[in-house]
Formats: sequence, C-alpha cells, structure tokens
Amino acid sequence: QVQLQESGGGSVQSGGSLKLSCAASGDTRCMAWFRQAPGKRRERVATIDADSFTSYVDSVKGRFTISQDNAKTTLYLQMNSLKPEDTAMYYCAAEPPLQGLCPEYLYEYRYWGQGTQVTVSS
Repeated sequence: QVQLQESGGGSVQSGGSLKLSCAASGDTRCMAWFRQAPGKRRERVATIDADSFTSYVDSVKGRFTISQDNAKTTLYLQMNSLKPEDTAMYYCAAEPPLQGLCPEYLYEYRYWGQGTQVTVSS
C-alpha cells in the first residue's frame, strides 16, 4: 500500500517557478508526476526510479526537474520557466516495479495523490 499527498501548487505568472512536493509512504521505488488540463487526457510529466534515473515528456525537458529526498519519502517537481500551457492539476503516482522495471503508462500506476492545481497566467 502506498499513500501520497501533494502540496505546493499555486498561481504564478509566465516565466515563474513553483516546486511541488509529494509526501509518500510505502513502496516508492517507482514514482511519477502526471498532469491533467481541463478537457485533456492525463499525461505523464516525469518519472524517477530507484536508481534516480529520470525521464521527462519533451514539453518540459530543460524546465522541470523530478527528484526525491534521500529517504525516498518525498517526491519533488521543480518547475521553472513556467508557461500558460503548463496549467493543469498535477498528480504524483507510485507503483512497485514489475520484474525490476518501473511502469511506463498511466494505467499501470495504482497509487495516486489527490492532486494540486498549478495555474500559469500570461
């Protein structure tokens, strides 16, 4: 069982920064940030595995950084150079690895936080 609680969302102007946090308990070897804008599908933003290997969707590369604390009890998403198109509800997600591999797709993640809203104004 994994429990997740996001925080850190808010409203910023274009070009600004925000840092999201996700307090986590349980198996946190595979974690991810997803986001969902109104009327759009939920998309994977960034992932991190037990070896701290990270991956990002192309639209946030160079602007967002996913990380965990050393105890792996908190997941972070540092978001810089924010754009209006980054406006969405942001969710953290977790799922134990299967045969040593972290999940790649949304439907593979069973554990979700309640979400935190990020709004970027132009």
